[in-house]
Amino acid sequence: MLKIITKDNKRLVWDVVRKKYVAYTPEEHVRQNFINHLISNLNYPVALMAVEYGLQMNGMSRRCDIVVFSRKGFPVLIVECKAEDVKITDKTFRQIAHYNIILKVDYLVVTNGITHFACKINHQQQNYSFIKELPRYEDLEG
Repeated sequence: MLKIITKDNKRLVWDVVRKKYVAYTPEEHVRQNFINHLISNLNYPVALMAVEYGLQMNGMSRRCDIVVFSRKGFPVLIVECKAEDVKITDKTFRQIAHYNIILKVDYLVVTNGITHFACKINHQQQNYSFIKELPRYEDLEG
């Protein structure tokens, strides 16, 4: 359940990862619900998640919506969130795939809160396969 407040005529939602209230935008709604799913249903530890995780690509700053780390500190999952009214396209996948050139995670997820696509990356064979469900945290490799 999301914790939403109104302050100075602005709606804010509690981000359990960043430990602060943030603007309650349509994309943030999707992000916070997906974080809740990872924590509540798949046992992902809050302490091993980052939101709006910064990275440098070709001299430009980029941000991943959600990155999950292994207990050893390696990134293992990237989630790209879009607002519910944004259609998931090839462009969305290219965006997250570019992030993965740097992070080299095993799992990628794109969601708009209604439609979710997840894939498992095989780095050795340089391919991927779509999966129906993400693994529980304890079943992640890395």
